[in-house]
Amino acid sequence: MRSRDWQIGAFVERMLTRKARSHTSPVSAMCSFWGLMRAYWLSESWREAWGLTSAILVLTALSAQASVWFAITSGELINRIAYFHHPSTPTTPMELLKTAATLATIAIMRDVCFTAVRHFFSTTLHRKWRAWLDRRFNEALLDSNHTHFHLLQMGSDASGSAVPAPDNIDQRVQESIKGLTGGAIGLAMGIAGVVLSLGFVGSKLVEMSSEVGGLEFLGSYGSACLAFMAVAIYVPLNTVIAAKLGGVLQRLSVRMQWAEGSYRTELNALLHRSFHVAVLHGERAQNVVNKRRYLDIDQTWASLNRVTAGYMGFELVHNFIGSRIVAYAPGLLPYMDNKVSLQHYVTGAELATALINECSWFIHVMPDIATLKANARRMTDLANAIETVQRPEEFYAQTGLYEFQYTEQDPALGLTLQQIGLHHAGTELPFLIADRLQFLPREWTLVVGESGSGKTSLIKAINGLWAHGRGTVATPRHARILYAAQDVKLQAVSLKELACLPDPASDYQETHVAVALHEAGLGEFIDELPNEGRNGQSWDQLLSGGQKQKLVLARILLLRPGLIFLDEATSALDTQAVHAFHQAIMDHCPEVTVIAIMHDVSPIRSGSGVDFFDSVLTIEKGVAKKMPISAWRQAAAG
Repeated sequence: MRSRDWQIGAFVERMLTRKARSHTSPVSAMCSFWGLMRAYWLSESWREAWGLTSAILVLTALSAQASVWFAITSGELINRIAYFHHPSTPTTPMELLKTAATLATIAIMRDVCFTAVRHFFSTTLHRKWRAWLDRRFNEALLDSNHTHFHLLQMGSDASGSAVPAPDNIDQRVQESIKGLTGGAIGLAMGIAGVVLSLGFVGSKLVEMSSEVGGLEFLGSYGSACLAFMAVAIYVPLNTVIAAKLGGVLQRLSVRMQWAEGSYRTELNALLHRSFHVAVLHGERAQNVVNKRRYLDIDQTWASLNRVTAGYMGFELVHNFIGSRIVAYAPGLLPYMDNKVSLQHYVTGAELATALINECSWFIHVMPDIATLKANARRMTDLANAIETVQRPEEFYAQTGLYEFQYTEQDPALGLTLQQIGLHHAGTELPFLIADRLQFLPREWTLVVGESGSGKTSLIKAINGLWAHGRGTVATPRHARILYAAQDVKLQAVSLKELACLPDPASDYQETHVAVALHEAGLGEFIDELPNEGRNGQSWDQLLSGGQKQKLVLARILLLRPGLIFLDEATSALDTQAVHAFHQAIMDHCPEVTVIAIMHDVSPIRSGSGVDFFDSVLTIEKGVAKKMPISAWRQAAAG
């Protein structure tokens, strides 16, 4: 069964193939594996990237050279130990101690001065690269195109099958980027180590090479050729086996990430609907869902553990045979022929061991490479999906009709809708139509209709947030538009910033914001404008539903928009508060055009008995019609 990520990748690839277009998002260069890998090094931060990379390469070279010194000194130490009781040239304790101290110094220098310092530079590069990628993907998701919104829209293609949206974007932007950058840096360091070791260690093996009986035609390069041949046969053979196991690990890693993300999504959804679960006593049903989600994790984890254990055993056997048999075998023949000394033989074997270890780096990190490829796939899929929705009209056209046109017109003409038809994904007939609707400046319009008739869908379409349909939407030129939804979710920022959105808080004086809060009925919070919450809780947790809707009113009074959409924006307020809400807008925003959805229409008159609304837009049997409020009252009474 194909995973969700593969479905996303295939869908995005199909869409991009159908119609080529220019890439404009901040992640446009990261839609392929190698594009993702090189983007940071070719960005505006290239000096930072290449500076850290150069330091890592220098330290890697020094570490490789230190391995040569270590091998030579190890051979010398073994030789001195072997000659400690030699009758003619015995090793003195001072010479033995000096050699041992030299070996310890080389080991300390290699591990502390080179390897540890290189680790610091590599982790710094990891941190910088991750921050750069995180910033780029956040810029792409949170652009003025509402990319984050479009990514989460689900639809159907012509055959009615589901079109998958990228799952668990939070996990991709956080964990996948972290795993990707760390794995890629480790991989690059390993490749550099292999290349440099081949240079340093290989040249030393050639330098110390000697003749081998039966291979006299190779001259003094006999033992070196045997060592290189042993490494060339042994390491690639095991690398092929490791690659096969790595492929299985990669598939299981992708599946594990998807399963973990699915379970996390369900837990997050539970937190958002916790109250409703408690009211319905739905804990048993939710527990069944959670168990089913976790079962997928458990089964995948079990498979992953089996393959990982098998790989660990394979790696340990590879290390033992390589360092104890393959490394010592090539030099054994010249040593048995008495053509090289014990010191020479041990040094050559240590060099061959170092060469095998470096060339076997791919085997040691194959599980990490599998995870790297899995993380890279999730990030390139997300980048491709972001690119796909840069032009929403092309994105939505793949799963249904999209023929909306958005224009601006003379402010005196207000808002005009023509030939509107709203569709669901994959359907041919519209569920809501409107031939021509016009909303003049300063006109207040009430939208009524049965639940599910399409009231909210129409407002979403006017604001460019509906996926499928047709028609022309002409908004007043230069008019500020504010859309207030029923369910208010507040971001974790200061109260002043919440009141000023989408403008920066610095654009408004605190006194002006305080006046707006007071007029909206939130005067008790004026002293807390700079705070992001209280006692560790954000404003989204502290404010009630009614207070959140009053905060929306404060925003309206502060920003003074020219066109307001109120989608059940007073549903959490009592009748008196609803009157105050509308009266405040009428008093402080006399030029505004208001289009409001209300299920309870009893408070649509002011305290003095004057209608707040001039007209009513009714939606019946899929048709939207607009009439004066007096005509609507007569029709309702009849």
